[in-house]
Amino acid sequence: MPKMLIADDHEAITDILAAFAEAEGYETAVASDGEETMRLFRTQEFDIVLLDVMMPKKDGFTVCREIRTKSNVPILMITARGDDYDRIMGLDTGADDYIVKPFSPAEVMARVRAVLRRLERSTSAAGIRRLSQGRLTVEEDSCRAQLDGEAIALTRKEFDLLWLLMENKGRTFSREHLLDSLWGYDYTGDTRTVDTHIKRLRAKLEAKPHPDWQIKTVWGVGYAFEVTS
Repeated sequence: MPKMLIADDHEAITDILAAFAEAEGYETAVASDGEETMRLFRTQEFDIVLLDVMMPKKDGFTVCREIRTKSNVPILMITARGDDYDRIMGLDTGADDYIVKPFSPAEVMARVRAVLRRLERSTSAAGIRRLSQGRLTVEEDSCRAQLDGEAIALTRKEFDLLWLLMENKGRTFSREHLLDSLWGYDYTGDTRTVDTHIKRLRAKLEAKPHPDWQIKTVWGVGYAFEVTS
């Protein structure tokens, strides 16, 4: 059975989410604070994590960052506020999606299915697929990226974004196209999500000089992976 970690300090919420998840065939584990969440994550294997933003001891943003140093497991953030700050912070720390309270458990499970479908589509190709440009190499099945032989710690979305751009080098993608391709048509965010991920991706890639390629901003259109020499 797939396994889900549900982290929220409200017992009524974890109880109902666990009940809905188990009805859909998930094994569940529940945490009520950030430290317990990390303890469970370190000692068990999970297929997806539901992570509340406002938790005692460690908030959801901190937990998300810590998980991302160890794993690309899908993370769905749960927030009590619907403003841009929580949404952008969640995505900026490596979350795959977010949902705003109050919500229906059925909606949460629909979001879970959507995230896992996108993950399945991106990893369904058989064999090892690898792209290289100069000293940069990315490997699709393991979601690994290396620059000068050293691993680059990318979130799942950052990797998917880099792969799509490299696989179509020279082609300019609009923000809307990238949002639809990588987050899905059911995603309710806006195009600033793409800008945030491009900014984070560039910062990680620019740790070492790479004069032969760049992720180029095409003003008024979007982004492209451009070979410069």
